[in-house]
Amino acid sequence: MKKSVLVTGTSTGLGLETAVHLAEKGYEVYASVRDPNGQAAVEEAAARRNVQVNVLKLDIRKQEDIDNAVTTILKRSGAIYGLVNNAGIGLRGYFEDLSDAEIRELFNVNIFATMAVTRAVLPHMRQAGEGRIAIITSVGGLISSLAVSAYCASKFAQEGFGEGLAQEVRPLGIHVSLIEPAIIETERWSIHRRVAQGARNPDSVYYKWFHRAERLADQLVETSQTRPIDVARAVHRVMAARRPRLRYLVGGRASLIVAMRRFLPASLFERLYFGNAIRRVTAPDEVGSAH
Repeated sequence: MKKSVLVTGTSTGLGLETAVHLAEKGYEVYASVRDPNGQAAVEEAAARRNVQVNVLKLDIRKQEDIDNAVTTILKRSGAIYGLVNNAGIGLRGYFEDLSDAEIRELFNVNIFATMAVTRAVLPHMRQAGEGRIAIITSVGGLISSLAVSAYCASKFAQEGFGEGLAQEVRPLGIHVSLIEPAIIETERWSIHRRVAQGARNPDSVYYKWFHRAERLADQLVETSQTRPIDVARAVHRVMAARRPRLRYLVGGRASLIVAMRRFLPASLFERLYFGNAIRRVTAPDEVGSAH
């Protein structure tokens, strides 16, 4: 029998590519979408590559949706072998411009909802004595950046959750892995770009700095050589490996930045990496000074 894998957040981007790629590799894929209107996009992508995926309606913020999805998979497949925690949201803006509501929603989706889905599948993996859980985090979960401080905080939290959970469930035959991509061009940078309301306010002290940071981020997106398929391949390695690694860095830039932080003296890394980012954003000849 094919091993069943639930992939959350598959209507676009990394989740969509991962769902289709795993189907190509022979897994029985359950691709979840928050909005039922996203089902057609998943089915069309699968049809173009001559594979089949099972689309489920799942808003990971709703426990009822989570329970229904797990029940459906168990009824159809009898087990849940894999979970890919991909669904999540971003939040762009300097911290002081972020509202409590925006930050709470960010953590509700990226942390608490991710935990809820994971909790729902663990008993069934435990009963089967095997399982694979992949959490799509980010290089931003290892090294934070200005103008996305809250988002990086949520990714740091995912890293801590995954690292601890991996130790708890490994004796049960369940492996947890963290997938850490660098910047990748997806809909997250266009239709799903989530900018804090306060960051749009021209009266903000950080307004000019933030928009300069956004332009620099766009340049990184445009020049990125990393693609969604690179993340999908890393997830497949997690599902297929006898002993998956805890962490999978995806993309040359991610590997370079992490290596710099690992091997350079802390003060030198901070001066080169963080200092350069601050200078480029605040340079008066490019941006002007803050209010």
